[in-house]
Amino acid sequence: MLAALAAKQIGRHGHRDSTLILMMFRHGLRVSEAIALRWDQVDFKKAKIHINRLKNGEPATHPIRGPVLRALRQLQRDYPDSHYLFQTERGGPLTDSTVRKMVSRAGRETGLSFPIHPHMLRHACGFKLANDGHDTRAIQDYLGHKNIQHTVTYTKLTSNRFNNFWKD
Repeated sequence: MLAALAAKQIGRHGHRDSTLILMMFRHGLRVSEAIALRWDQVDFKKAKIHINRLKNGEPATHPIRGPVLRALRQLQRDYPDSHYLFQTERGGPLTDSTVRKMVSRAGRETGLSFPIHPHMLRHACGFKLANDGHDTRAIQDYLGHKNIQHTVTYTKLTSNRFNNFWKD
């Protein structure tokens, strides 16, 4: 994920920023969901995180895989007294404006020819899962969509969705 790598190289809080971008992509988080994450939602022993969805979405518990798990452990070591995963220097949660600027700056640093915004990470998550062949209902639950029509958007554009229809 290029934006996460770029974020790690810029600013005073490179690890925090890159972990935030990685989490937003891997878990399909909206900005408001990401900045509200607290350490009591993370279970390191079971490698799980509870995601509270906004916009009337369904909450879910996601597995945390290697790269995210390692990044979160480092983040907890870096900010041992924090309540929020992603906090300001004053101890409160980051603002949505700060995250938008951070993601935009990281996108510019990667050399993309178009501006990026945080919600693109959520969409990228949906498209990645659909392109990997995951079940539409599972993607719906993973992203917290109440209405499957919001999820179907990701599966409509996958080029390989018919590949396994016939096995000759």
